[in-house]
Amino acid sequence: MNKLRDATFDATKVSYVGRSVTRREDPNLLSGRGRYTDDIEIKGLTCAMVLRSPHGHAVIKSIDTSAALAMEGVVGILTYDDLRGKVGDIRPNWVVGEVHIPAHPPLADGRVRYVGEAVAFVVAQTRQQAADALEAVVVDYDVLPAVVDEELALRDGAPQLHANVPGNLLSTYRAGGGDYAAAAEQADHLVQVRLVNNRLIPSPIEPRAVRAVFDASDEKLTFYLPSQVPHMSRRWLAETLGWPEHKIRLVAPDIGGGFGCKMHFYAEEILVAFAARHFGRPVGWTETRSEAHMATTHGRAHTEYVEAAVRKDGRVLGIKMRSLANLGAYLSNMATGIPTINTVSFACGNYDIPALDGEMRLVTTNTTPVDAYRGAGRPEAAYLIERTMDAVAAALDMDPVELRRINLIRKHQFPYRAYGHPLFLWDSGNYEGCLEAAVKAIGYNEWRGKQAALRAQGRYIGVAVTCYMELVGMASSVVLNWIGFNRGGWESALLRVHSDGKVTLFSGSMPQGHGHATSYAQIVCDVLQLPLDDVDVVQGDTDRVPVGHGTFNSRSMVVGGSAAHNAARKVLAKAKLIAASMLDSEPDQIHHAQGVFSVVGEPQRSVGFGDVARMAYVGSKLPLGMAPGLEETVFYQPEDMVVPFGSHAAVVEVDIETGEVTILDYVAVDDVGNLINPMLCHGQMHGGIAQGIGQALYEGAEYDATGQLLTGSLLDYAVPKSDQIPPMRVSFQVTPTKANPLGVKGVGESGAVGAPPVIVSAVCDALKSFGVKHIDMPLTPPKVWRAIRSAQAEQRSNA
Repeated sequence: MNKLRDATFDATKVSYVGRSVTRREDPNLLSGRGRYTDDIEIKGLTCAMVLRSPHGHAVIKSIDTSAALAMEGVVGILTYDDLRGKVGDIRPNWVVGEVHIPAHPPLADGRVRYVGEAVAFVVAQTRQQAADALEAVVVDYDVLPAVVDEELALRDGAPQLHANVPGNLLSTYRAGGGDYAAAAEQADHLVQVRLVNNRLIPSPIEPRAVRAVFDASDEKLTFYLPSQVPHMSRRWLAETLGWPEHKIRLVAPDIGGGFGCKMHFYAEEILVAFAARHFGRPVGWTETRSEAHMATTHGRAHTEYVEAAVRKDGRVLGIKMRSLANLGAYLSNMATGIPTINTVSFACGNYDIPALDGEMRLVTTNTTPVDAYRGAGRPEAAYLIERTMDAVAAALDMDPVELRRINLIRKHQFPYRAYGHPLFLWDSGNYEGCLEAAVKAIGYNEWRGKQAALRAQGRYIGVAVTCYMELVGMASSVVLNWIGFNRGGWESALLRVHSDGKVTLFSGSMPQGHGHATSYAQIVCDVLQLPLDDVDVVQGDTDRVPVGHGTFNSRSMVVGGSAAHNAARKVLAKAKLIAASMLDSEPDQIHHAQGVFSVVGEPQRSVGFGDVARMAYVGSKLPLGMAPGLEETVFYQPEDMVVPFGSHAAVVEVDIETGEVTILDYVAVDDVGNLINPMLCHGQMHGGIAQGIGQALYEGAEYDATGQLLTGSLLDYAVPKSDQIPPMRVSFQVTPTKANPLGVKGVGESGAVGAPPVIVSAVCDALKSFGVKHIDMPLTPPKVWRAIRSAQAEQRSNA
């Protein structure tokens, strides 16, 4: 089922790719031997804490640190005056089009714009001493009006956050293709919906943490940070502090979840590094859970107005969207790209819709900055089009699955250029296959046949099947530059064969629970035909791994895995030349399998991989002109992005007396190309679906009108518990891509993209008899209960 495009079948070879190999990382992580940033012990480590704004919007009239500085154990306190002229602002790394970029200093410069913004930085001998000193810092605020809603922020008279952002409008992005005006003219119906994609708090089990040690003797900083993008984090830190990049060693230890929020650049990273040098002491800071809720980036936060131009036979001729993205008080790293490139571009989803007229307005508000969260724009796009398709089906009184069948992109249409756009090419697919498999697996027709009888018994059952697609892996560096992304699209792999035949892969990717130490070893061993235990994988240390771009956008296998594969192929090519020289044979007569090189037709003439490795370093029988050593470095530049896709199906039951939703069954049929490790792919789907269910039913960050975060802890922000996540029936269809040598498409975010629309669709289907057409996420019991009561009241008034 997993076929590499350039591989030919050889029965003598051991296949590692495509096997469900148990994760090599798990024994340490499951037995408490994981090493996270907060576990790192450093002699003389001081503890830092951040004084944060209690107001959503205020002028800082004065800061008095004198009492705090006099307290026992206090090493020092930083305010913006201590940083002025010495450090730069936090700047976005992805700027799409013309954007008003507000200044974002690491400590507030005279004004705070959201609850949780850093105002002062206290360093003390112990955490308790730092906490006591924090309470002794006196800040005099002049509170200003705040605005937290993206629509209200654009109204005349709304509080203005930044002098260089008139009307709080950071930018307006327009994109699309085809002729929507003509589509609307030809349409029999114009179906309109308003959708809210709720603001989410990422909530990784490990909060952010930083450790910094500055060695004055060689002016080198060692920096420990759970970063998804270690080399990028080092670059941003060096640029902001004005320090030489090679003088910073950034080490990312084990990471307890990232989900996007750990690939951004934060004030605390600047402050800890600066303080370590400024005070001449090692400094550590670990975020509390309440800090994580108000100071770590949030996700989603869109309001969408969608219009679909539709023929009465169900064909969708065009999509028009007018949307707003709430980006919070400042621009985080990728903030402008998520709602624009990553959302608007995919607004037509899996469907052959010839026209898109998209507009996204980027808005600043008195809230925590918003950036990438698992899926990063693709869940928003999938939700937009899938809820729109349900609205179209309702308007035409058509079965929603049948509507999808009518509009799906057909297998023969791939590669498919979406709405004629020059950039967006869907590489390969079989959307109908996934849809029909999901329909069959969930028992869609059977549930449809039972719904009326179940309603008569007082049971309200909903069934839904929805689709999704997403572009992943990032594009080439040239394309990224074209869309304003200030980083490369490539990934690096340095594969070093040691003189005893053992192998180390140094990869620029970075795991946060992905299983890279297992899957990357499988890729290398598949090529080199070595036991898995012979290959080590090193990541997350900028002094050991030369360069890299890290892990995000489901790029690990697509780009990082391809780099490892190509490096292994290059190593094997050199090893074959050495083996041929050792065996006095021609290179094209050398067969390689299971760690042994032999002469074709003469298996007795053979030499082991370890012997070849030794000869590579001894050098006495190398081919003429060959340099000693056996290692290769590859910078793999993706040819194009790839498109995972799938169909998810759900059956839910709604208790109409309480509004509680119970998921009775969940099916996911996904196509992520070739599966390197099917077990890991299942695990990624399980995690993504759980987070998608969380968004659909439970999670939602909320502010009051003054900018106070009402969901400031896990007492108020409802991450789903294990008993709220149903058993999942996950299966995979395989359509390999030709865009990379592994034929893989990426799996890390698919579950989070596919789950929200199918859950909401199923719940609304359960309540269809009441006239409920849509409920905005999260579909909490009180919200569902109110929707039922409102619909009942409307039915009575219309009777």
